[in-house]
Amino acid sequence: MSFPTVRHRRLRRSAALRSMVRETAISADDFIMPIFVTYGEGVKTEISSMPGVYNFSLDTMKAEVDEIVELGIKAVILFGIPETKDSVGTGAYAQDGIVQQATRQIKEWYPDLLVVADTCLCEFTDHGHCGMVHTFERDGHIHGDVLNDESLELLVQTAVSQAEAGADIIAPSNMMDGYVQAIREGLDAAGYDQIPIMAYSVKYASAFYGPFREAADSAPQFGDRKTYQMDPANALEAIREAESDVLEGADMLMVKPAMAYMDIIRTIKNEFDLPLVAYNVSGEYAMVKAAAGNGWINEKGIVMELLTGLKRAGADIIITYHSKDAARWIREDRN
Repeated sequence: MSFPTVRHRRLRRSAALRSMVRETAISADDFIMPIFVTYGEGVKTEISSMPGVYNFSLDTMKAEVDEIVELGIKAVILFGIPETKDSVGTGAYAQDGIVQQATRQIKEWYPDLLVVADTCLCEFTDHGHCGMVHTFERDGHIHGDVLNDESLELLVQTAVSQAEAGADIIAPSNMMDGYVQAIREGLDAAGYDQIPIMAYSVKYASAFYGPFREAADSAPQFGDRKTYQMDPANALEAIREAESDVLEGADMLMVKPAMAYMDIIRTIKNEFDLPLVAYNVSGEYAMVKAAAGNGWINEKGIVMELLTGLKRAGADIIITYHSKDAARWIREDRN
């Protein structure tokens, strides 16, 4: 038998050796923790399909933010559930909107904690779409067209109001054509030229969003979002979408969802030199929690492998509902 001249196992002999040559490392600095904030008082309601994730009212949010900061997580992203909704999503850009109020409170408590504001209308419209809609009846059913350019005006108002409230990063998730340029111009004109835009550049029309729509009460009341979110079968289109956002002035790019789109994450990372965000979405989280809850998997092992895989694929930043658990496990392993 010929003797192996290369023995790859030499560098796997001990935990110390494996750690020394490890190519990809994750830390709490990589994570953004989502927070769902709603109206009312004394609200802390667990989302049934997302164990461990809650809707908070402003007065109960403090304990959640305290824990996030204590774990060393540097950023949160806010999603708001308003008390009332209308056809044009007024609550999204109201000065006293729920996201604006939550932003002011968090920045008062922790000025150095980064607040990312999700800039969209779907949580605030009574029809659940991400922009203004022209509706009509056909064959006894309600149909609608999402109006692109008219929606941009409202999205700009939303972004400016979020910046005025103290948001550190504007994250438009609406997938309207030209949204980055419109919001960049609006922010600059309002004096917020230093506020970066984290563009949801590559956002697929995905079945993985289901639990989020329960959490944010944002499911479309008719039709779907396939006319403005991307077809999951398309990869070259992802490059075109990201390139448009780069040319329009995006500061960061995003791929959403993450698990089924690691090839897209790597493609976008290779094509562009901006920081890249991966959104590990609600359905991905729910699957892991369900399997762990049934004792089918090792939750810690699966989560840490998943997050490492996203970073190895090219993500610089990961939005994930696992943020708190992952940060805690990283700290425990380090100690």
